[in-house]
Amino acid sequence: MNRTPSSRPIRAGVIGVGSMGENHARVYSELRAVDLACVTDRDEDVARRVADEYETEAVAFETVLERCDIVTVAVPTRAHYDVVSKCLEAGVHVLVEKPIAETTEQGRALAELARDRGLVLQVGHIERFNPAVQTAMELIDDLDVISLEAERLGPPIDRIAPGNVVFDLMVHDVDIVGAIFDDQPDSMTAMGTDSGQYATATMQYDDVVTSLTASRVTQKKVRTLTVTARDCLVEVDYLEQSVLIHRDSYPEYLMDDGQRRYRHESVVERPRISNGEPLRHELESFVEAVRTGSEPVVTAEDGIEALETVQTIDSLIGDEARNRGVEAQ
Repeated sequence: MNRTPSSRPIRAGVIGVGSMGENHARVYSELRAVDLACVTDRDEDVARRVADEYETEAVAFETVLERCDIVTVAVPTRAHYDVVSKCLEAGVHVLVEKPIAETTEQGRALAELARDRGLVLQVGHIERFNPAVQTAMELIDDLDVISLEAERLGPPIDRIAPGNVVFDLMVHDVDIVGAIFDDQPDSMTAMGTDSGQYATATMQYDDVVTSLTASRVTQKKVRTLTVTARDCLVEVDYLEQSVLIHRDSYPEYLMDDGQRRYRHESVVERPRISNGEPLRHELESFVEAVRTGSEPVVTAEDGIEALETVQTIDSLIGDEARNRGVEAQ
C-alpha cells in the first residue's frame, strides 16, 4: 500500500549508512517536515554510530519498511534490485543511489513495480542538482552547441581505487549529457587503461560531439563541463559551482613604450548562481515529488538510460582492449 503522507512529517529511513548513506541521514535529519525515523546497515556498529549521531534509531531492515514512508537505498549495486523491490512491495517510496541496478532488465522491472504501486522511484544522479549544472543546462537550451567535453578526474580515495571508473564516475556525466539532449547517442567509441581506472568515451548526438573522461589515477580533482557553441564557450566547474561564459574573443596590437605588443582578450560573463549542497537539493526534490505525487527530476527511466549507455561504453572498452591484445601477439 502507498503510504504517502498528507500533513504529518514524512518518515524517512536510510538503508546502508556508509559514507554516502550517512550523508543522506544527515540531510534528512536537517529537512523541515521530515522525520529521520531510523537507519539500518549490515554492520550494526556502523548503524548504531550513525543513529546516535543523528538522534534516531538503528533497526533491522524489516523494521525500516514498517516505519518509513520514504527511504534512501545506499547499499552496494549488486543488492539494489533485491532491496529496492522489497521497499516498493512494502509501499515505500525509494531514492536509490546510482546506478539504478546491476542490469537494465532489473532497472525496468523496478520501474514497472513502482508504476504499478503508484510510488516514486528516483535515481541518485546527484549532479542534476548541482546549481552550476542547472544554470548551464538553462543556458544550453538557447545555444547552438557544437561540442561538449566533461572531465571527472582525481586520485583514488584513500589511495584505493574501488570499482570500475565508467560505472562509478563517468555515469554522472553520461546522465548529464543524456538530460541535455533528452536522447540516447547515435554512435559511441571508447577506450580505457590502467585496469579500468582511466576511461574516455566519445558520443555523437546529431551534429554534436561529446567527449567524456573519467579517471582515478589523476593527481588533481577535476569536475568540469565545457560547452562549445557557435557564439560562446561555457565552462562549468562542479566543485566551485561556477559558470563562465566566454564571448567575443578578439586579438589586438598595442603600443607600449614604443614597443608593439600583442594581446588576446574576450568578454567573460559570470552568471549569478545560488550555491548550495546538491545532496540537500536532491532530497528536497525527492520529498516534494512524494508529497505532491509528481514525477521526480531523475526518473527510473533516466537511470535505466544512463546504465545502458555506460554498459555500452564498458563493452566497447573491453572490445578495444581485446583487439589490442590480439594485435600484440
